[in-house]
Amino acid sequence: MKTTLKSALVGTLLGLQSGAAEMSVDEPASTNATKDCVVLLHGLGRTGFSMKPVERSLVRRGYSVVNLTYPALWVPLERLADEHLHEALASRVPPDTGRIHFVTHSMGGILVRQYLASHRVANLGRVVMIGPPNQGSEKTDLFKSCALGRWLTGPNLSRLGTGPDDLPQTMGAVGFEAGVIAGDRPWLGPIGKRTTPGDGIVAVESTKVAGMKDFTIVHGSHTLLMNQRETLEQMGEFIQHGRFRHHE
Repeated sequence: MKTTLKSALVGTLLGLQSGAAEMSVDEPASTNATKDCVVLLHGLGRTGFSMKPVERSLVRRGYSVVNLTYPALWVPLERLADEHLHEALASRVPPDTGRIHFVTHSMGGILVRQYLASHRVANLGRVVMIGPPNQGSEKTDLFKSCALGRWLTGPNLSRLGTGPDDLPQTMGAVGFEAGVIAGDRPWLGPIGKRTTPGDGIVAVESTKVAGMKDFTIVHGSHTLLMNQRETLEQMGEFIQHGRFRHHE
């Protein structure tokens, strides 16, 4: 089976991509010119194309952007961090960059946590995690017992469950400025119990992580949560000010 077909099947089964084109959001240009760089990390079964609206929003705000595509379905998280992400930061981030920020979607949040746990970024800025399975995903738990699901999703998804031995539960608190954005409008149906709010893949409470600086909820589903206008506005607010805008 071709790689592209397998990726499409994974995205469809997990709700990590939709049959429709990615949502595009236009924003007014900002005068906040800066030499800071923002590195974008997509989720499982996706590519950098899914983060294009995020990229455009950040460019409008004056940031330089590195929008990575990495083999999330084929390479274990540890190698993604130590080899792919490490090499990309060394080769693609401009040498005159001020601070380096990260914006992640879904598994991208676990990837940046894995990287920063063992690598020092001297000019590290802030990290915005959108729909991250910081405490694992109950939907992921369902795939562990399915041989076809394990084959389709490769070496990483089965490690992102909610069990005590799953990777998210073993990572500990974050030691950087992290802002977490959760969704609460699932299009795939509820997570676990019908009363559990979430985005269809990750429960709201499961996005939280010890040590995070701020947290907010956007009314959206997992697949396109990173491309919604409210998400983009909150992302820019956190990167610039270290906090989200909380409505009274």
